Formats: sequence, C-alpha cells, structure tokens
Amino acid sequence: MNDVTAPTTLFEESGFTHWCRAKSFPTFGPIGPVIETDIEADGLTVKAIVNGTEKQNYPVSDMIFKPREIVSMISQEIQLLPGDVIACGTSTGADIMQPGETVEIVIDGIGRLSNRYDG
Repeated sequence: MNDVTAPTTLFEESGFTHWCRAKSFPTFGPIGPVIETDIEADGLTVKAIVNGTEKQNYPVSDMIFKPREIVSMISQEIQLLPGDVIACGTSTGADIMQPGETVEIVIDGIGRLSNRYDG
C-alpha cells in the first residue's frame, strides 16, 4: 500500500493534526499489485523509490510495533474482518512529492506498486 498523505491538509490548523482528512482524498491509499496472505511479515523490507532514487529502505523488523502486535492491538478495540487493510505509515525518508513525480513502493518477493503524482 502507498500510504499517501497531503501535508498541507495535515498541518492546516495550528494545534491539531488532521491525519484522517490528510489521508482520505480520492486516489490516496492505492493497494497492489497483489495482496499476499502467506508471508512472514517480520522478514520483509519496504522500499520507496521516487523517480528512480531510493528514498526509503527499511526492514519491517525495525518498526516500533511489529505487524502481529499491531493486528493484536487493533483487534482488541474493533472487529477485524477478512479484507481489512491496516496501513502502518512510513519510516524515515518520507518526502513531499512534486507533480509529475512517480513513486514506487517495493517489497521484494511480493511486488512493486507504481503511482504517478499528478498534483
């Protein structure tokens, strides 16, 4: 999943960060090219590549909360159903994209999701 955020919307109000609004615009949150269900998530590495330049490259094992912990914590508060998606945000290296740039989210062994930002 490409966990897209609109930074202008995120910080438009002093004293309150608008996370839900900043992540909820049409075309935000694309998923694919496949959904893999039989993986060991802690062993994955996520890369973000913008216009051919690697911006992020981090092992899932470096996350503050591991994927299984995240599912466990969320499921204690809400019912999770087959098909639900949990986006875990991003790591260091996230940057503001400019119109015309292409971002690729790559997880080796799963695939590559490529999106162009048209502004």
